[in-house]
Amino acid sequence: MAPVIHWFRRDLRLTDNTALHHAAEAGSVIPAYVLSTWKREHGWTGPLRQSFLCGCLQSLAANLEHLHSRLIIRAGDAVAELEKLAVETRAAAIFFNRDPDPFGKATEVRVRAMCGRLGIRCESFKDTVLHDPDEVLTGEGQPYRVFTPYSKNWLGLPKAGPLPRPSVLGPAPKVASLPLPAPAYWQLEPVNDPCFPLPGERAARGRMKHFVDDGILAGYAMHRDEPHGQSTSMLSQDLRFGLISIRELFQRTQRHAKFVQELAWREFYMAILHHWPEVLDHEFNPQWRGMAWPGTNEHFTRWREGRTGFPIVDAGMRQLLTTGLMHNRVRMIVAMFLTKDLHCDWRWGEQFFHQHLVDAEIASNNGGWQWSAGTGADAAPYFRIQNPWSQTRRYDPEARYIKHWLPELRHVPVESLVSPPSHGGSIAAGYPPPMVDHAVERERTLALFAQHRARHGRA
Repeated sequence: MAPVIHWFRRDLRLTDNTALHHAAEAGSVIPAYVLSTWKREHGWTGPLRQSFLCGCLQSLAANLEHLHSRLIIRAGDAVAELEKLAVETRAAAIFFNRDPDPFGKATEVRVRAMCGRLGIRCESFKDTVLHDPDEVLTGEGQPYRVFTPYSKNWLGLPKAGPLPRPSVLGPAPKVASLPLPAPAYWQLEPVNDPCFPLPGERAARGRMKHFVDDGILAGYAMHRDEPHGQSTSMLSQDLRFGLISIRELFQRTQRHAKFVQELAWREFYMAILHHWPEVLDHEFNPQWRGMAWPGTNEHFTRWREGRTGFPIVDAGMRQLLTTGLMHNRVRMIVAMFLTKDLHCDWRWGEQFFHQHLVDAEIASNNGGWQWSAGTGADAAPYFRIQNPWSQTRRYDPEARYIKHWLPELRHVPVESLVSPPSHGGSIAAGYPPPMVDHAVERERTLALFAQHRARHGRA
């Protein structure tokens, strides 16, 4: 019987992997991963994510060896490399899980055409989401623009359960393979910070067990907005790289409505991107297209380096730059600060997050930035402008998160970290004073949005 290829993409696990499960049922499996060939810099990733990817591929390769199989690494254009591999191995089919992003979907179109040209089967599967975008539509068959009715429909649909881990994949393929990559492959420096999340399926499953079994999930609804310590699942990078399955995670958390709601938000943003792919370049709400964003490169640089003089903002950026992660509440604070206090284009922040977040998900990242900017689907109204100081008092009242990520402020009294300095100067020696006055910039934001509406004749 001719072998089949399983093309690993963002599903770097063996457990409950839909395409891999069906490939194993179809015959001997050739597991393959195709590396990108860019070097040094990329607009949508960076050293942290690539370091995590390398660790995930090492873990996947080791897990495949335990099944007496072998991960085949190729590099270049995915379609061309898969075609070469199919010809070399005389494969009967290519199996893969579908990608939710426009770039991945465009590649899938080419893969299907290539398979047709070779006369082999092309088998694709839903795996990244519980429900594809076209499964959750209004009664008129239209996509939702607002989360609440979407989530009600989404919650009411039956959910598929997990699939078993394959026990046999066939003999290790005897074809050429590149070595497993290190960050140096992309001419990047490796990341060795102890706060960096451990990559691989085993580490991800350990994080999921810790979240579910050790009281964090039970306290999620009450504590999820507290940035100090672990109050959230810490599984976003594991879903992004497919180290755990969305089906198993839902099965283990389904009795906790607030957390399940976050899973629905993830798929809502993927549906928005599917139905309106133009959101990657333009505001989702046409009312705000062409908005002026007068923020400067200097302001953006201070924001991205964590030198704004607003402790909660700077702490969030330090966490991001160190670990590739940032607490979700803090993401909203720093995003709204960049767009509403510094008046910088949300696309600047979106790209910066994508280059530095280990868990960067194109749909969620875009949706989050447009929500904060007031331009997106079901976004915060433009006049809802979070105050970084009041957010600090509410969610980090003892400044434990701030003092962890800003060691230069560890000896500063808490009251000086949760309210703006009355004198307008620096909170501590060596720490910059607040770069703007929030009250002043709030009024400026309201004026910018009002001016745009007036110019375009909208009430």
